[in-house]
Amino acid sequence: MHRTERRRRPRGAVRDGLVAAGLELARTGGPDAVVLREATRMVGVVPNAAYRHFADRGELLAAVGAAAMRELANRMAAGVARVPGKRGDPAAALGRLRAIGVAYLEFAREEPGLFATAFSLPRQHPYAAPDDGTGRELTPLDHLGAVLDELVDAGVLDRQRRDGIEFPIWSTVHGLAVLAGQGPLRDVDDATRQHLDELTLNFIDGGLA
Repeated sequence: MHRTERRRRPRGAVRDGLVAAGLELARTGGPDAVVLREATRMVGVVPNAAYRHFADRGELLAAVGAAAMRELANRMAAGVARVPGKRGDPAAALGRLRAIGVAYLEFAREEPGLFATAFSLPRQHPYAAPDDGTGRELTPLDHLGAVLDELVDAGVLDRQRRDGIEFPIWSTVHGLAVLAGQGPLRDVDDATRQHLDELTLNFIDGGLA
């Protein structure tokens, strides 16, 4: 019976299941916890079945990291969508930029294992990634770039300063996330951490003027 059930799994179900299992392992233990044998145990397949989908642990970790990055991107998109105001309104555009930063910092705080896994392997991010019409999934960098483009249209950000400015902004927020998550600020209380979040986001807002 067990063999029959395994044969009837839909195409791609094992791979998707292994990635989902990897995400759960990463959620509780970070990238080091993503192990092929444990993922296969959770899915209920023999260990060799994993090698039909992933050549090694590194490939599984890459897929799990991409899924974690996708969850971060989805949180950022949801935060932006909750900000009222039409495109081009300066206050709304600034609110959406802040929502991007809040979502990033909250994800790092609430899901430290997934956050670490998302950045555990080198991943190429193009310097400029315009919408190429291919329907690809939007990354966290795409969401940040879209908000910065809106800030230009709203007259908040000078167009001459737009080129590449997402990278110092990203570096600032990511740096705080790492310092507060696994660095020297990891033991600060919640009130201090919220204060640091606010200082960082205000610093970014002020730097755009």
